[in-house]
Amino acid sequence: MPTPTLSNMIMFLQADGGQSPFSFFALMIAMFAIFYFLLIRPQQKRVKEHRAMVDAIARNDTVVTAGGLIGKVSKVVDGSDEVTIEIATGVKVKVLRATLQDVRSKNTPKPANDAPKQKK
Repeated sequence: MPTPTLSNMIMFLQADGGQSPFSFFALMIAMFAIFYFLLIRPQQKRVKEHRAMVDAIARNDTVVTAGGLIGKVSKVVDGSDEVTIEIATGVKVKVLRATLQDVRSKNTPKPANDAPKQKK
């Protein structure tokens, strides 16, 4: 016996002739659930991840803007919508945080156990 698919269920509900209001509401609820799990929920997750990435930007991080500029963050002001990035030596540009698309490399501190080797 074949498993029922969404198109089979829709054809079954349409063949009913719309006599039952329950079938109409069931179809609307099923369509909303499909839209929620396939469109709305993933988009909310991406927005949340982007917001966390933008809030975590620090000085000396390498970032990519939505326009394709790659630069190093030179100034971050907390509470401001703008950051200053250096795209070339001596060329600094202010960009909106929302236009930052990716953080390529984060400025991570060196581990404490990497002491320089001494010559004997």
